[in-house]
Amino acid sequence: MVNDAAPGTRSTGRKFRAFTAKHLDELTARAGLTPDQQLAVRAVATVLPFRTNAYVIEELIDWSAAPDDPIYRLVFPQEDMLPEADVAHLSDLLRREAPKAEVEAAAHAVRMKLNPHPAGQMELNIPTFGDGKIPGLQHKYDETVLYFPKQGQTCHAYCTYCFRWAQFVGEPDLKMAGDGPAQLREYLVAHPEVTSVLFTGGDAMIMGEPVMRRYVEPLLDLEQLESIRIGTKSLAYWPQKFVTDPDADDMLRLFEQVVRSGKNLAFMAHFTHPRELEPLMVAEACRRIQDTGAVIRTQAPLIRTINDDPKVWEDMWRTQTRMGLVPYYMFVERDTGPQDYFAVPLGEAYEIFRDAYANVSGLSRTVRGPSMSATPGKVCVDGVLDLFGEKVFALHFIQARDSSLVNRPFYAKYDPEAVWLDDLKPAFDTKFPFEA
Repeated sequence: MVNDAAPGTRSTGRKFRAFTAKHLDELTARAGLTPDQQLAVRAVATVLPFRTNAYVIEELIDWSAAPDDPIYRLVFPQEDMLPEADVAHLSDLLRREAPKAEVEAAAHAVRMKLNPHPAGQMELNIPTFGDGKIPGLQHKYDETVLYFPKQGQTCHAYCTYCFRWAQFVGEPDLKMAGDGPAQLREYLVAHPEVTSVLFTGGDAMIMGEPVMRRYVEPLLDLEQLESIRIGTKSLAYWPQKFVTDPDADDMLRLFEQVVRSGKNLAFMAHFTHPRELEPLMVAEACRRIQDTGAVIRTQAPLIRTINDDPKVWEDMWRTQTRMGLVPYYMFVERDTGPQDYFAVPLGEAYEIFRDAYANVSGLSRTVRGPSMSATPGKVCVDGVLDLFGEKVFALHFIQARDSSLVNRPFYAKYDPEAVWLDDLKPAFDTKFPFEA
């Protein structure tokens, strides 16, 4: 049953307050940016989304270290995140107070160069069903369906590296949003091979309990479903959601109902840096979720200038294990948005993963990575080897569109500059196993 938090803990909750692009000058001045730097940041924010909240600003960011503080870099646009010429053009438009339509057109042109929907999300992942395609539903792997509730199309704060940034820039053609739970259930009934549903967004935990219930409850009597997953950054960016928010107890009772129905309720919690785990509110939120019978699994991408240090990952995994969380994935920064700015070369990514993995106990070694969620599937970098006189990457599929490829090893020529699967060339063969 739901365990009420201690009164002292509950009293620390504050009402949610969001900060958006209109607050950028005020906040970046606090970080010590010059007027020209502030203008460049606002220029970047015309292309990529910015949103944060009072909890992140007051509890997580070390303002004495800003703008180099990792949490600051995690949520605030950086002036050099985009090509210099694009930032200069947009800055000039803002400086001379160009018409809004002209600024938006210039920002749109930059967005279209940033691969807004990577890995075939729009072309390959959205199935045809009934009279057409189901908006907000993706079915990439046989047993798993992703669903994007239309009420979950925002987050408590946005990450600068976010691969779903296109959801948040106000362009309807780039947004994935479902119409409602009826179509989702109908699709699942017609596809008995699906055993897991992942609610994503945005962030499903931006929704209130009554809305979340409308999506979850109709699925609980489907015997085919083994698990319901919730992809969320809320534990890092707004743990009050599960402790002091008005519907916190009701949300936890919904989680209990899912578990009682015989489903595995898995929280796919995004923690990008150990500091996100430090506030006492986070520990209390995790405890309350775990008390419902839900399992909290943790994942994050490897991001240059934010967590590209094995000690950061070691500390994060060890802390998560102490808290009863299950380290799950280290991802590679996806080939979208400001990838060139944040990406870590695959060889270096493997070394960071290996060095962190070597210093944690077996309980933390549930984590997998570094993993690329690429067009053919989730590709894990297993190592760098010398085979038959050639230096190569050893790789395998954790998950794949073609299930026959799962766990099948393959090799790519070593490239110290490669940051993504598309940068690699096959070793010992003329093509990769996933190529036609």
